[in-house]
Amino acid sequence: MQLILASASPRRKEILQKEGYNFQIISSDYDEKSFTSNPIITAKTFAFEKAKDVFNKLEDKNAVVLGADTVVYLKGEILGKPIDRQDAKRILKNLSGNKHKVITGYAIISKDKTIIGYDKSTVIFNKLSDSQIESYLDSNLYIGKAGAYGIQDGEFNFVKKYKGSMNNIIGLPIEKIKKALKKFDK
Repeated sequence: MQLILASASPRRKEILQKEGYNFQIISSDYDEKSFTSNPIITAKTFAFEKAKDVFNKLEDKNAVVLGADTVVYLKGEILGKPIDRQDAKRILKNLSGNKHKVITGYAIISKDKTIIGYDKSTVIFNKLSDSQIESYLDSNLYIGKAGAYGIQDGEFNFVKKYKGSMNNIIGLPIEKIKKALKKFDK
């Protein structure tokens, strides 16, 4: 199976590599601006649109394309990637001391089959000091991350505890994706 990851995310690439997949990366040009109010529908739709965008670019339609999208959901608001440092600061202040959901939608597309799914995890943040937030913002690690943070950025001690898949929170629910990919191997 020729697998293509429709994402430039270094974290998604790392998760797939750790699992031993051989794959190619082709970034999607899909514009993630039209959110719905439902985080599951938004994540699944964005994942599908990214995968479809890349699949449609392929000359050889024998490949399997994997798209994914992660959203953070807090108190009825979908928190995507921050638009700038100020937005990241606002997001981190809102997450501070609160519980939120992380939903990653995924879509796997071939010429014969499409599988769309998602995973959901819960994250509880520690209460963050202003200096902690400023230090994180200075690191620029927030750039390109839903919710303006990465759970894998452990030295900043944001996360008190979580429930669910750590890989899902990082951005690729590999446990579910591995099962789905087996259906394309036949």
